[in-house]
Amino acid sequence: MNVPRSLLEEVLPRFDAGEVHDVWVAAPPHVVFAAVKQVTVGEVRLLTPLEGIRALPALLARRPVFRPSPSARVLDQFTTGVVPLGERTGTEIAAGAIGRFWRMVGNETAEVRTREDFLSFGEPGYAKAAISFLVCPERGGSRVITETRVLGTSPDATRAMLGYWRAIRLGSGAIRRSWLAAIRRRAVRTVNVNAGRD
Repeated sequence: MNVPRSLLEEVLPRFDAGEVHDVWVAAPPHVVFAAVKQVTVGEVRLLTPLEGIRALPALLARRPVFRPSPSARVLDQFTTGVVPLGERTGTEIAAGAIGRFWRMVGNETAEVRTREDFLSFGEPGYAKAAISFLVCPERGGSRVITETRVLGTSPDATRAMLGYWRAIRLGSGAIRRSWLAAIRRRAVRTVNVNAGRD
Protein backbone atom coordinates (compact mmCIF):
# COMPACT_ATOMS: atom_id res chain seq x y z
CA MET A 1 0.00 0.00 0.00
CA ASN A 2 1.37 3.41 -1.01
CA VAL A 3 1.02 5.87 1.85
CA PRO A 4 1.47 9.48 0.66
CA ARG A 5 4.11 11.59 2.37
CA SER A 6 2.68 13.98 4.92
CA LEU A 7 2.37 17.60 3.87
CA LEU A 8 5.09 18.55 6.38
CA GLU A 9 7.41 15.97 4.84
CA GLU A 10 6.82 17.69 1.51
CA VAL A 11 7.37 21.26 2.68
CA LEU A 12 9.78 20.91 5.63
CA PRO A 13 11.34 17.42 5.61
CA ARG A 14 14.39 18.62 7.55
CA PHE A 15 13.88 20.65 10.72
CA ASP A 16 15.75 21.88 13.79
CA ALA A 17 12.93 21.60 16.33
CA GLY A 18 9.41 20.33 16.44
CA GLU A 19 6.56 19.10 18.57
CA VAL A 20 3.52 16.85 18.16
CA HIS A 21 0.22 16.96 20.06
CA ASP A 22 -3.00 15.02 19.58
CA VAL A 23 -6.52 14.58 20.91
CA TRP A 24 -9.36 12.12 20.39
CA VAL A 25 -12.68 13.67 19.39
CA ALA A 26 -16.14 12.08 19.62
CA ALA A 27 -17.09 13.12 16.09
CA PRO A 28 -16.64 11.69 12.57
CA PRO A 29 -13.57 12.75 10.57
CA HIS A 30 -15.44 15.00 8.12
CA VAL A 31 -16.92 17.01 11.01
CA VAL A 32 -13.57 17.24 12.78
CA PHE A 33 -11.74 18.31 9.62
CA ALA A 34 -14.32 21.05 9.07
CA ALA A 35 -13.70 22.19 12.67
CA VAL A 36 -9.94 22.26 12.05
CA LYS A 37 -10.51 24.63 9.15
CA GLN A 38 -13.19 26.78 10.80
CA VAL A 39 -12.02 27.25 14.39
CA THR A 40 -11.33 30.91 15.16
CA VAL A 41 -8.67 32.82 17.06
CA GLY A 42 -11.22 33.64 19.78
CA GLU A 43 -11.99 29.94 20.32
CA VAL A 44 -8.36 29.11 21.12
CA ARG A 45 -8.56 30.36 24.69
CA LEU A 46 -4.84 30.59 25.43
CA LEU A 47 -3.74 32.15 22.13
CA THR A 48 -4.60 35.80 22.77
CA PRO A 49 -3.35 35.94 26.41
CA LEU A 50 -0.03 34.22 25.62
CA GLU A 51 0.50 36.27 22.47
CA GLY A 52 -0.24 39.36 24.57
CA ILE A 53 2.57 38.45 26.98
CA ARG A 54 4.90 37.89 24.03
CA ALA A 55 3.97 41.33 22.66
CA LEU A 56 4.83 43.22 25.86
CA PRO A 57 8.41 44.17 24.82
CA ALA A 58 7.11 45.58 21.51
CA LEU A 59 4.35 47.48 23.30
CA LEU A 60 6.86 48.96 25.75
CA ALA A 61 9.07 49.95 22.81
CA ARG A 62 6.01 51.49 21.09
CA ARG A 63 6.38 49.20 18.12
CA PRO A 64 3.47 47.85 16.05
CA VAL A 65 2.02 44.63 17.46
CA PHE A 66 0.34 41.83 15.51
CA ARG A 67 -3.23 41.46 16.78
CA PRO A 68 -5.29 38.82 14.98
CA SER A 69 -9.04 39.33 14.86
CA PRO A 70 -10.89 37.02 17.30
CA SER A 71 -13.26 36.06 14.47
CA ALA A 72 -10.46 35.16 12.02
CA ARG A 73 -9.76 31.52 11.24
CA VAL A 74 -6.81 30.63 13.42
CA LEU A 75 -5.17 28.70 10.56
CA ASP A 76 -4.98 32.02 8.70
CA GLN A 77 -3.78 34.21 11.57
CA PHE A 78 -1.90 32.18 14.19
CA THR A 79 1.10 34.40 13.45
CA THR A 80 2.04 37.11 10.95
CA GLY A 81 2.60 36.22 7.32
CA VAL A 82 0.75 32.89 7.27
CA VAL A 83 0.88 31.02 3.94
CA PRO A 84 -1.28 27.96 3.05
CA LEU A 85 1.02 25.00 2.41
CA GLY A 86 -1.43 22.41 1.20
CA GLU A 87 -4.58 20.47 1.90
CA ARG A 88 -5.73 16.90 1.42
CA THR A 89 -9.49 17.24 1.63
CA GLY A 90 -10.95 15.67 4.72
CA THR A 91 -7.66 14.48 6.20
CA GLU A 92 -4.76 16.95 6.30
CA ILE A 93 -4.01 20.66 6.09
CA ALA A 94 -0.81 22.66 6.59
CA ALA A 95 0.22 26.30 6.86
CA GLY A 96 3.46 28.11 7.54
CA ALA A 97 5.31 31.37 7.91
CA ILE A 98 8.86 32.64 7.56
CA GLY A 99 10.21 35.20 9.96
CA ARG A 100 12.58 36.22 12.70
CA PHE A 101 10.26 34.96 15.42
CA TRP A 102 12.85 35.42 18.17
CA ARG A 103 12.86 39.23 17.88
CA MET A 104 11.00 40.41 20.94
CA VAL A 105 10.29 43.90 19.58
CA GLY A 106 8.79 42.70 16.36
CA ASN A 107 8.98 39.57 14.26
CA GLU A 108 10.25 40.45 10.78
CA THR A 109 8.36 38.30 8.31
CA ALA A 110 9.67 37.39 4.89
CA GLU A 111 7.71 38.28 1.78
CA VAL A 112 6.21 34.89 0.96
CA ARG A 113 2.70 34.52 -0.41
CA THR A 114 2.50 30.98 -1.80
CA ARG A 115 3.65 27.44 -1.08
CA GLU A 116 6.18 27.82 -3.89
CA ASP A 117 7.61 30.96 -2.25
CA PHE A 118 7.88 29.06 1.03
CA LEU A 119 9.67 26.11 -0.58
CA SER A 120 12.15 28.21 -2.56
CA PHE A 121 12.97 30.74 0.19
CA GLY A 122 16.57 30.45 1.34
CA GLU A 123 17.64 33.91 2.50
CA PRO A 124 19.92 33.62 5.56
CA GLY A 125 18.82 34.95 8.94
CA TYR A 126 15.26 33.61 9.02
CA ALA A 127 13.36 30.58 10.25
CA LYS A 128 10.72 28.60 8.43
CA ALA A 129 7.84 27.40 10.60
CA ALA A 130 5.11 25.01 9.52
CA ILE A 131 2.13 23.46 11.26
CA SER A 132 -0.12 20.65 10.10
CA PHE A 133 -3.30 18.97 11.26
CA LEU A 134 -4.04 15.35 10.38
CA VAL A 135 -7.47 13.80 11.06
CA CYS A 136 -7.78 10.00 11.25
CA PRO A 137 -10.77 7.79 12.11
CA GLU A 138 -10.35 6.08 15.48
CA ARG A 139 -12.66 4.22 17.90
CA GLY A 140 -15.88 5.55 16.43
CA GLY A 141 -14.54 9.12 16.42
CA SER A 142 -11.41 10.84 15.21
CA ARG A 143 -7.82 11.39 16.26
CA VAL A 144 -6.47 14.88 15.46
CA ILE A 145 -2.70 15.16 15.34
CA THR A 146 -0.97 18.51 15.05
CA GLU A 147 2.73 18.81 14.31
CA THR A 148 4.89 21.93 14.30
CA ARG A 149 8.34 22.14 12.70
CA VAL A 150 10.88 24.97 12.52
CA LEU A 151 14.06 25.28 10.47
CA GLY A 152 16.69 28.02 10.47
CA THR A 153 17.88 29.22 7.07
CA SER A 154 21.44 29.82 8.33
CA PRO A 155 23.54 28.79 11.37
CA ASP A 156 22.99 32.11 13.19
CA ALA A 157 19.23 31.93 12.58
CA THR A 158 19.17 28.33 13.82
CA ARG A 159 20.98 29.30 17.03
CA ALA A 160 18.61 32.23 17.63
CA MET A 161 15.55 30.13 16.83
CA LEU A 162 16.59 27.26 19.11
CA GLY A 163 17.19 29.66 22.00
CA TYR A 164 13.79 31.20 21.43
CA TRP A 165 12.20 27.74 21.07
CA ARG A 166 13.55 26.67 24.46
CA ALA A 167 12.08 29.81 26.02
CA ILE A 168 8.61 29.52 24.45
CA ARG A 169 8.20 25.76 24.12
CA LEU A 170 5.92 25.34 27.14
CA GLY A 171 3.73 28.23 25.99
CA SER A 172 3.75 26.96 22.42
CA GLY A 173 2.66 23.52 23.59
CA ALA A 174 -0.09 25.07 25.72
CA ILE A 175 -1.39 26.97 22.68
CA ARG A 176 -1.39 23.79 20.58
CA ARG A 177 -3.35 21.91 23.27
CA SER A 178 -5.77 24.83 23.57
CA TRP A 179 -6.15 24.81 19.78
CA LEU A 180 -6.95 21.09 19.80
CA ALA A 181 -9.47 21.64 22.62
CA ALA A 182 -11.16 24.34 20.51
CA ILE A 183 -11.37 21.95 17.55
CA ARG A 184 -12.89 19.27 19.80
CA ARG A 185 -15.46 21.70 21.27
CA ARG A 186 -16.53 22.92 17.83
CA ALA A 187 -16.78 19.40 16.37
CA VAL A 188 -18.74 18.00 19.33
CA ARG A 189 -21.07 21.02 19.24
CA THR A 190 -21.72 20.36 15.53
CA VAL A 191 -22.52 16.70 16.25
CA ASN A 192 -24.88 17.68 19.06
CA VAL A 193 -26.66 20.29 16.92
CA ASN A 194 -27.08 17.78 14.09
CA ALA A 195 -28.36 15.13 16.53
CA GLY A 196 -30.93 17.62 17.80
CA ARG A 197 -32.28 18.03 14.27
CA ASP A 198 -32.93 14.29 13.84
